[in-house]
Amino acid sequence: MTLENEINKHTIPQHIAIIMDGNGRWANLRGKTRLVGHQEGASSVDAIVTAAAELKIKFLTLYAFSTENWNRPPTEVSGLMELLVNALQKYTKKLVANNVRLLTIGDTKSLPKKTQEKLNETLEKTKHNTGLTLVLALSYSSRWEITEAFKKLAHDCCNNSISVDSITQETISKYLCTHDIPDPDLLIRTSGEYRISNFLLWQIAYAELYFSDVLWPDFKKEHLLEAIKDYQKRERRFGKTGEQIK
Repeated sequence: MTLENEINKHTIPQHIAIIMDGNGRWANLRGKTRLVGHQEGASSVDAIVTAAAELKIKFLTLYAFSTENWNRPPTEVSGLMELLVNALQKYTKKLVANNVRLLTIGDTKSLPKKTQEKLNETLEKTKHNTGLTLVLALSYSSRWEITEAFKKLAHDCCNNSISVDSITQETISKYLCTHDIPDPDLLIRTSGEYRISNFLLWQIAYAELYFSDVLWPDFKKEHLLEAIKDYQKRERRFGKTGEQIK
């Protein structure tokens, strides 16, 4: 029996989020530049997006570039932006063919103009697709997102558009970048690190966490299947007892 056949197709997580980590270490281990590692990482993005679409996962969110990543050397940042443009040019037709819709979360207005233009082009070409929704977190951090949400909420309170007493958890969720996206069921981090790194802090309150030792450029469909198989062994109680769930 193959690993894919061991997966229960009826309990596939509807939303998987991934912290794609290890590109730099992958490159260092091979005596290559960090940018080569990022290029290899882009191949893993293609493999995982294709696999997620085949498995009929509804949402896949990838932590592509954090707010903190702007602090990296300028040459690496510019290389990452160029890599994103090239990847969109290379894979947009495949996204359309596979019925994948692209969305973004984060401060995308801070991205270079060329990157924004290519992103907007792909967003437009895929907006009517009804299969997998691929969410790229770009210039994103959860603390930035929550800060921006509170600014908007405070503004609406000052304008009497909303009363303080009416604010609920659901209200706050509506002010986040992910207001139209369900919370992740499964969060995966690659490369053997055990950190959340400022990613979807509000949304992963009840997500199952899975940490893989595999560096992101080596992370392929079989590793995604292993994560899903592990997820399906768990009992998600959401604060209830095991007896209540059963």
